Amino acid sequence: MIRTRFIRGIVGTLAPAPAVTFACVLATLPAQAATSPVCQAPLPKGALFITPLCDDPELSRPYIDKDKLGETTDPETGVSVRYRYVHGGFAGSKTKFAFYFPAQADYRGWFIESTYPTVTDEAATPATIAFGISHGAYVVSTNNNRGVPAGGLLAAYRANAAASKFSRLEATRIYGRIARPRGFIFGASGGAYQTLAAAENTSNIWDGSVPMVMGVPNSIPSFQSAQILGLRVLSPVLPQIVDAMAPGGSGSPFSGLTPVQQSTLQEVSRLGFPLRGWWQYEALTGGAFIAVEGAVQAIDPGYASDFWNKTGYEGFDPVIKALRIQATTSVKGFEGESGLVLANVPTGDLLNADLVVHDGAMAGTTLKIVGVKGHTVQIATTNGALANDRTGASLRALVPGTSVTLDNSWAVALQYYPRHQVPSSDEYGWNQYRDTQGKPRYIQRPVLVGPMLDANSSGGAVTNGRFHGRMIMLASTMDVQAFSWGADWYRKKAMQEKGGQLWSSYRLWYMDNADHDPIGPRATTVPRAVDHIVPYQGEYEQALLYLNDWVARDVAPPASTTYSISPDTQTVVTGPASRRLGVQPVVALTGNGREKIEVRAGQPVTFLMTAQVPPGTGRIVKVEWDLDGTGHYAPPVSSGGTGDAANLTGEHTFARPGVYFPTVRVSAAREQRPPNVAPAGKDPYALAQNLASVRVVVR
Repeated sequence: MIRTRFIRGIVGTLAPAPAVTFACVLATLPAQAATSPVCQAPLPKGALFITPLCDDPELSRPYIDKDKLGETTDPETGVSVRYRYVHGGFAGSKTKFAFYFPAQADYRGWFIESTYPTVTDEAATPATIAFGISHGAYVVSTNNNRGVPAGGLLAAYRANAAASKFSRLEATRIYGRIARPRGFIFGASGGAYQTLAAAENTSNIWDGSVPMVMGVPNSIPSFQSAQILGLRVLSPVLPQIVDAMAPGGSGSPFSGLTPVQQSTLQEVSRLGFPLRGWWQYEALTGGAFIAVEGAVQAIDPGYASDFWNKTGYEGFDPVIKALRIQATTSVKGFEGESGLVLANVPTGDLLNADLVVHDGAMAGTTLKIVGVKGHTVQIATTNGALANDRTGASLRALVPGTSVTLDNSWAVALQYYPRHQVPSSDEYGWNQYRDTQGKPRYIQRPVLVGPMLDANSSGGAVTNGRFHGRMIMLASTMDVQAFSWGADWYRKKAMQEKGGQLWSSYRLWYMDNADHDPIGPRATTVPRAVDHIVPYQGEYEQALLYLNDWVARDVAPPASTTYSISPDTQTVVTGPASRRLGVQPVVALTGNGREKIEVRAGQPVTFLMTAQVPPGTGRIVKVEWDLDGTGHYAPPVSSGGTGDAANLTGEHTFARPGVYFPTVRVSAAREQRPPNVAPAGKDPYALAQNLASVRVVVR
């Protein structure tokens, strides 16, 4: 039977232990370790600053309740790994952790830790476990003290920091006399806020960090609001905008739009929504809008009323006022798990609108509408439960005849919220809302919501650029949720702090043809998504490996991507790989020598693909063709090049008239690889991908 083991003073010296066999046993630790000082906040009411020489006052008593062998298979790659699993937590808190240690012969002196604010389970994902163990790293994972917001200040980075500190003691217990393990934390989106909080509010806990697809301090809810504004106003013309920005298109998305549509497209683009990102408009619903709307209502409860009733706000304009829907109807039945059939559904914009229940078991409940088809509205659910409802009731509690009101007052009002949330001028996406003297052109609300939510995700400190350790930041040019100029904003903040020394500890890699989620096309249901975007899991895995080399052997990683930010706040990466840099291969595709061609049905088309990796980053290991543009790639072929470049041709005949977008996808691998990992091209991890398409019009 395994006893729960408590340890005090987690940063105190641990007596060196002999090597422990890879079995489910517990080592004996000293009855009491040295007491360490309590970590402090540098500023009153600021974030706690964590170092190895102090203890977090709320996370100073770790315990272990499980120590056993484990095995995990990554379902995506098929890689299976074995490890020693150590589980525990911190007494007096809700924080739990899980450690995954490779066998001693495979351990290479480092660990990785992934984070995301709403994660409430300490189990690491199979992909993270398999990648870490197969590359000689042990894996640290926590439940974020039950996640944001329930976890409070501990959820941002302190739970992760305490677990990382304690993991080093456990590594010593398991492996014996070893050098201090190098550690790296990484996270995307909300996890980027946490990763930056960890890098800025700790020192020598992690040696490096990989924040990905980050937002700026004022991102929430403005980035979500911009998306739903664009969806509403641009709905009739989104197909032609997509066509203009597609390969072989006109490149002029504003052509043929009304003045209102043009100004709206310009507004949301200048806030940072990528023009090429509208390709998936049919699946867009405002991203995390529902999740953050409640926070806005709590912080700024009077906004909607002011918007619809006071001069100076858009809702006072008769044209906008006509958009408001407040209609009472009744429940008639159900359609599937989340469809609610109503007696009447008015026409108009009901995306993210409220459905307020007036009677029955759920009286007083407000639910969110995420889709409308005829008289059926789709209600937002989270893991099968009704979003925004804490009673645990089922949608079936709304029996036929239940009175409900459809109300889009907040949903429409928040579409214009960015205009009333203008931050300092360094967050330049909002400068379009300033006059020639630099003053806001719209009424400003009494509080900026974004920085408050940033601080909540960061343990009390707003992102500032003062990071510790080394950092490789990733951003996607087609990110429709955390607009990609945020990474440029952070680079400038870090440059202000570190000056010319920044490049000794920082890199910024942009991924072209990539969106917000690391798994890319698997995160959306849009047809042919694989012909539009690539995942960026490979880039962050490369970043972790390069960081480890950087810290362990002072081998500098590949240079930052060369990019520019257009006057419309669009991130632009152009030029050959030798100038673009970063780690992503650069790919080009032509049909009969052009980006757009017209042919007759039955006439063969010759395609030429050229690809190259940035200097010193590795070699091309896989080329995949989707010549008929259906979203189904044929089995990969040889790269056809010497390693860092490839030139391949393909031929295809289109039997039927139509417009096709044949696509080629290229994968590149690092050259440097740990000795316990398969040779380049055989390891399924750390593959950087990119794609290119061409337009074929068949008559």
